[in-house]
Amino acid sequence: MPMDYRSQLAFLEDSLSERGIDIAGVKERLKKQQIETPSWGYADSGTRFGVFYQPGAAVTIQEKLEDAAQVHKFTGIAPSVALHVLWDLTGDPDEVKACAESLGMRIGSINPNVFQDQDYKLGSVTNENPQIRKKALQHILDSIDLGRRLGSKVLSLWFADGTNYPGQGDFRRRKAWLTEALQTAHNAMPEDMVMLIEYKFFEPGFYHTDIADWGMAAAFARAAGPRAKVLVDLGHHAPSTNIEHIVAFLLDERMLGGFHFNNRKYGDDDLTVGSINPYELFLIYCELAAAETEPNAPKIEYMVDQSANLKPKIEDMIQTILALQTAYCKALIVDRKTLRQAQQDGDIVTAERVLQEAFFTDVEPLLKAVREEMGIDPDPLTAFRKSGYLEKISRERGIRRGSGGLGQS
Repeated sequence: MPMDYRSQLAFLEDSLSERGIDIAGVKERLKKQQIETPSWGYADSGTRFGVFYQPGAAVTIQEKLEDAAQVHKFTGIAPSVALHVLWDLTGDPDEVKACAESLGMRIGSINPNVFQDQDYKLGSVTNENPQIRKKALQHILDSIDLGRRLGSKVLSLWFADGTNYPGQGDFRRRKAWLTEALQTAHNAMPEDMVMLIEYKFFEPGFYHTDIADWGMAAAFARAAGPRAKVLVDLGHHAPSTNIEHIVAFLLDERMLGGFHFNNRKYGDDDLTVGSINPYELFLIYCELAAAETEPNAPKIEYMVDQSANLKPKIEDMIQTILALQTAYCKALIVDRKTLRQAQQDGDIVTAERVLQEAFFTDVEPLLKAVREEMGIDPDPLTAFRKSGYLEKISRERGIRRGSGGLGQS
């Protein structure tokens, strides 16, 4: 550990101690942080305009798990991988589970796919055709069984169901069909599995989507059953939406179940976490960090949902994990006592300054110390680049047009 790094760390620890921050406690909470990465984030994917192929991009689930294991190796806090059923589980699920375990990884959330099949052009579980609704529901039920075999504890549901034109569908009929499907799926889940319901206010249904916002997702979750919660995707909001308020509200209602982390400039961008508005990410984590200390704190699933179309995929994922680690660390060093007093006094300036002081604090020396105590390199991205892994898979795999993820043909 270089002397300048130690000097920076000592200065930071002195400053935090003056604010009354429990440094040992912060370190312990950072070491327990866990973020799930998505299998599709390691595959070639794209927008509706096209796919840009990268040498070394994963195609098979085994390759995706290998790449995810590299992210965990260099960050220490990404031990699980989300799977997309139709993209990843085309072979023996037991072999997938064994592969993950051999790499020191575990299978995370299970994501059914009820949006790619041609039958779902006019909806899946909200389709006017009862046979198509039955087909979509059966796929969800089959996904639950796969999750049980793989040891997954999370069923993550996103529906592309919606309409593009007035009169195309009946809102209330569709609501009833969706509710019925969610209730059936909830009843089929094992007792240790949670259902996360995602929302999206537009696209691909530009007139309406059947789960358009967090309030609708919460209503559907309550109707589905006690183990159904809301999944917040940071990209699924209009510009200027106060996501931290939504997070706080759902936490207070005990309806927040998980996150799909990414970043957006407009709506539904899958940009690297923290690349556009790191202050927003910090404010979101302020709400989450505060809730962690409450009695019977809710269990929140922290998952990444992004696809690097231009950046090298593993490096992009490491950047995201580090951004989440940094935001969490800054939220942990907020002077809560002074903040609360300022709120009680109506001192808006001091209250804001407390948050800004934590946000603008350079916490990298503390994070480097935590990483070294965890037995990993203090500079994960540089260490990965020096490992030669990217060059190795680029050479061995080359460029392939496979079925690794969204946008593949």
